Amino acid sequence: QALRDAIKHARTSGAEPFYVSASAGTTVLGAFDPFNEIADICQEEGLWMHVDGCWGGSAIFSNKNKVLLKGSERADSLSWNAHKMIGAPLQCSPVITRHKGLIAECLSLRATYLFQQDKFYDPSYDLGDNSIQCGRKVDAFKLYLMLNVHGNAEMGKKVDDAFDAAKYLDEQARSHPGFRAVMQTAPMCNNICFWYIPPSLRGQTEDDAWWEKISKVAPAIKERMMKAGTLMVGYQPLDNKNYVNFFRMITTCIPTPTKEHMDFVINEIDRLGKDL
Repeated sequence: QALRDAIKHARTSGAEPFYVSASAGTTVLGAFDPFNEIADICQEEGLWMHVDGCWGGSAIFSNKNKVLLKGSERADSLSWNAHKMIGAPLQCSPVITRHKGLIAECLSLRATYLFQQDKFYDPSYDLGDNSIQCGRKVDAFKLYLMLNVHGNAEMGKKVDDAFDAAKYLDEQARSHPGFRAVMQTAPMCNNICFWYIPPSLRGQTEDDAWWEKISKVAPAIKERMMKAGTLMVGYQPLDNKNYVNFFRMITTCIPTPTKEHMDFVINEIDRLGKDL
């Protein structure tokens, strides 16, 4: 309903909406939008539907987790960062559209010194004319090579391992007295967000002054872990939800994350922060 209201508001304000961007694994909390519902609205309203699958798009390899992407196949376009979850070398970011020939129609300049149309082979193989960069490196080859070496089944296993490790870490964090999950429910993707609460702040009234102290915990532990050379875990606030600094741990496919790795994350953060 919020999307319908936004479309209506835009039109009554004199604007003309044309594009809806849905998320498949948001950067911070890892949320997936309801793609079928969004696709229905886009079809009714005549809007282009794009899916930002840069982070969570890799779930497509997993028979167990690709349900998160249900309905995304109805989108007009989808973007995906293969260099993120599945670990392809940087940069490797395809954008895919169901409208054949549209990218060439939008971007092609048909430079006569490069893309002659009277070559002995089909000139549509000159993919450089379909991109903004034209002479870019063949980034797709990294993904092609990766998929040929590992195959879909092995890639699916790697994605499952990453999801399983994230689920395990979330469970361990929720059961530890010094950790508090940012989200009330289990994460949809491989983003595990939590606060560390040192013993000195446990059991206290959680007023504004308390949260101000909590906001300084993650930066202090981050400094210690970097100086110790043991971990590299990011932290951040989320201002639109009034969340002060919290850790955001993500699990990826390469190297394969294990329960032992996740236990180390919990134990090391606790070790580094328990005297704060």
